[in-house]
Amino acid sequence: MKIKPTGNLYLAMLFIGIAAGAYCGWQFGPAMKSVAWMGTFFLNALKMLIVPLIVSSMIVGISSMGDVRKLGRQGGTIFIYYFATTGMAVFLGIIMVNIFQPGVGVELSETAVVPETVAGKEQIGPTDILLSLISPNIVKSAAELQILPLIVFSLCLGGILTTIGEKGQTVIRFFDGLNEALMKFVELVMYIAPIGVFGLVASKLGDAGGGEAFWGELVKIGKYSLTVLVGLGVHALVVLPILLTVLARRNPFRYGLGMLPAVGTAWSTASSSATLPVTLECAEERNKVSRRSALFVLPLGATINMDGTALYEAVAAIFIAQAVGIDLSAGQQVVIFLTATLAAVGAAGIPQAGLVTMVIVLKAVNLPLEGIGLILAVDWFLDRFRTCVNVWGDSVGAAVLDRFFPSGGRLERNLAGTD
Repeated sequence: MKIKPTGNLYLAMLFIGIAAGAYCGWQFGPAMKSVAWMGTFFLNALKMLIVPLIVSSMIVGISSMGDVRKLGRQGGTIFIYYFATTGMAVFLGIIMVNIFQPGVGVELSETAVVPETVAGKEQIGPTDILLSLISPNIVKSAAELQILPLIVFSLCLGGILTTIGEKGQTVIRFFDGLNEALMKFVELVMYIAPIGVFGLVASKLGDAGGGEAFWGELVKIGKYSLTVLVGLGVHALVVLPILLTVLARRNPFRYGLGMLPAVGTAWSTASSSATLPVTLECAEERNKVSRRSALFVLPLGATINMDGTALYEAVAAIFIAQAVGIDLSAGQQVVIFLTATLAAVGAAGIPQAGLVTMVIVLKAVNLPLEGIGLILAVDWFLDRFRTCVNVWGDSVGAAVLDRFFPSGGRLERNLAGTD
């Protein structure tokens, strides 16, 4: 029997790999570092496809909408969706952290220092995110997997190609063929996914010292972890399904089942960008989202639509304030809302994105960066759940755009040079 990537049998094997990795990492602890190479091999195979896939899909996706000078409504719709859902996530996180009060009773050690992962990042601000949109060396950005400037470059190039007639169509046809070939490449990579996710999960839990060590760290700030997980759960299982039902007229349960391989890969890799090849495959093949909508919305969403990250940053910032005994005013919480929303949009533009944008949020309300040390021990674990929410939110956005602006064969006409 041939196992089709993202098919039901493959899906079962993927979750068996996750479960086996979690069990072995929990039971055997540091010994499971020996299987880290399996996860690295799989992750590198996915990362190998990210740059060509983003460039080709964004160029084909933007050009499929016709003359870029007429793009306004489609582009405006998806950006409004992204900002609206990110804002909803941040607002939900602020409500949850005020209800649960996870930082009350947690003490920040007097010897606490700024973690090495964010040391030296104190001077990064909103202007740095704006500067990260444009790269002076696009090849270097590609080599360093700086996705945001690649998105901007590809959007601009794809838009320009729609304005130069037949010569532009020749280039678009090249990138369309490249995109088709890359999606076949994705299918090959996904055959090793169950083994890869086993290695990723087992070795990561092993790095944490095994089950008992990890559980001990989780218990220390269990209320904080619970607050983040409940907030992510409400956003993913209530807010986004309502939007999917009302705006896209899709069955959330059926659509969610179609996206399960992507969500499973997101949990394993903790990377929206690395999951992008699988997200595209699931949206097009399993959920029948038009190719035009998938190619335009999903690469863009993997870069700037970070619902889970935004919610986590709001919760973490207020948690740290509670831990150090700072009572934030309503005005300061509004500042956190605005900063977390905007910082999450630009998160992919700078290295160590989640923690760096956390620095921006904390600085906005003068909270100590040493507080980040409170959450580092479990951050890798929570990161997987917020990545799942990020990917799920992207896929809902693709369905929404597909509903409001159905393809109608425009992509095929464009590639044929008849539109």
